Amino acid sequence: MKSVAGKVALITGGASGIGLETGRRLASLGAHVVLVDRSEISPSVLATLDTTRHGRHISISADVTDTASLESAVATVLDEYGCLDVVVANAGIAEAGTVAISDVESLVKIVEVNLIGVIRTVHATLPAITAQRGYYLLVSSAAALKNIPGQSAYAASKTGVEAFGGGLRLEVAHKGVGVGVAHPAFVRTPMFESQHSIAAVRDGIEELPWPFNVVTELGECADAFVNTIVGRRRKVYVPGALRGVDTVRGVFTGRLWDAILRPRVKKTVPALESGVLQSRALRSVTRQ
Repeated sequence: MKSVAGKVALITGGASGIGLETGRRLASLGAHVVLVDRSEISPSVLATLDTTRHGRHISISADVTDTASLESAVATVLDEYGCLDVVVANAGIAEAGTVAISDVESLVKIVEVNLIGVIRTVHATLPAITAQRGYYLLVSSAAALKNIPGQSAYAASKTGVEAFGGGLRLEVAHKGVGVGVAHPAFVRTPMFESQHSIAAVRDGIEELPWPFNVVTELGECADAFVNTIVGRRRKVYVPGALRGVDTVRGVFTGRLWDAILRPRVKKTVPALESGVLQSRALRSVTRQ
């Protein structure tokens, strides 16, 4: 894909953060951008997408945990544009906390949105993408590369996205469809800032080995995503240093990684649990 000008790009989780910023970057290159989100996207947010390159942009309310909702969104796109060239499966949620202090339904919801939501998104869009020999960018995470305490369900969901993307790539390559998987670490999004406001979470991030503790600015991440889409690449890492981790993770075994983290988590995990529980209690009091 030498250019995205005139291409139709659908982005889930498009109301804010990485999804919205990636949409803005694609719009500035002349793409027609479809922002999809469970929350209704206001006209003022949609108006932040560049139209000087003749792109026509729309927003659609759809829930990635609802197949019928996604199928309806795809039908709307095809009615509006007649085709679909790019899908960025970006919708995701996260919640700080260990398994011990987390509600089981919250853990299941993370997997439902982050992994099953990607599967539903791909399945709903696959006929249209195949017809255009298009491209998928599935958003996994740096958490899929190594075990990170306090993110067990999140890491499981994102590891699933990586595996799903790899299998999908093999299934559709002969049809001319490209599949890329994104591995961002921490990116300065509203979701990140919400969790980063908890002191124990900040401390836990700082204790992670480099480059897992790197916090990337939103625009830098979006630029990396767009370059990946234009180049129809297989992988993108944010920060780029994560590529080296992925390359050697077969050598850099889980046991060695655990040995590095174990002395640190004796301090960070109890602090994380205490900090998250205090934050939840404060939010509960505030709501009353």
